Amino acid sequence: MVSTMYTIGEFAALGRVSVRMLRHYDAVGLLPPARVDDRSGYRHYADTQLGALVRIAELRELGCGLDEIGVVLAADDVPGAMHDLLVRRRAELEEHVAAERERIARIDGRLRRLKGEDAMSAPVEYRPIEPVIVYAVEGRAPGMGPENVSPVVDPLLTRLVGAIEATGRGPREPGVFWYESVPGTEELAVHVSFTADPEPQGAEGYDVVELPAVEKAAVLTHRGDMASIGRSWMSLMEQLADDGYRVVGPTREVYVHAPDDRPQSEWVTELVAPVAKA
Repeated sequence: MVSTMYTIGEFAALGRVSVRMLRHYDAVGLLPPARVDDRSGYRHYADTQLGALVRIAELRELGCGLDEIGVVLAADDVPGAMHDLLVRRRAELEEHVAAERERIARIDGRLRRLKGEDAMSAPVEYRPIEPVIVYAVEGRAPGMGPENVSPVVDPLLTRLVGAIEATGRGPREPGVFWYESVPGTEELAVHVSFTADPEPQGAEGYDVVELPAVEKAAVLTHRGDMASIGRSWMSLMEQLADDGYRVVGPTREVYVHAPDDRPQSEWVTELVAPVAKA
């Protein structure tokens, strides 16, 4: 069977894409023309390529990347590969929608507070903090923010729990995390710890550390998952600044109740910032 050949303009019109995009797809090897005139350089596309163009246009409209689309077009089982890609893309969109809904909820909360209609659900307390001895490990994150800190915390937790359990004992609540800037760098020292036994016992794999007493700390109790803890931290920082305080030492996260066998929605975490009057 002889294929019908289309000029680049005709082919672009059939696929409802621009000529410029067709040239780009050719340049990246995604959809090269069936024939290129040696003398004029004109591109021509075969009717058998129209299905690929339609798939590319549809997947691009759905936000799929060209590399992902290339994998689909090159697959032995194109429908199966397309199915897998669409399932992944749907999950990405659901995650994005959830994040945007969370932002909308934060905007609504801020608007209510600006109108005086909604006080902070978790008020900030100012109180002293007793010294505590912990079993701790330390790691380095490239900077602040969950995208930098979270990948460091999980391996540290695994390491610490393993070291404690190797002694025949288990981790004791509350867990205490604290963070310190590394002088001269943008790095952040991440400390992960569990409360020590009444008679602290040293062992390989962790340090026995005494966290000093804090004369006055701003404390906010966060109830819920870790995905929303950043909002609570910002509320804490905003309130202590409004109250005329400044942070004078490493901040802490005290996991008062965070059992592994319960959902994070049931966790209780105290956010602690040592403060003094500004």
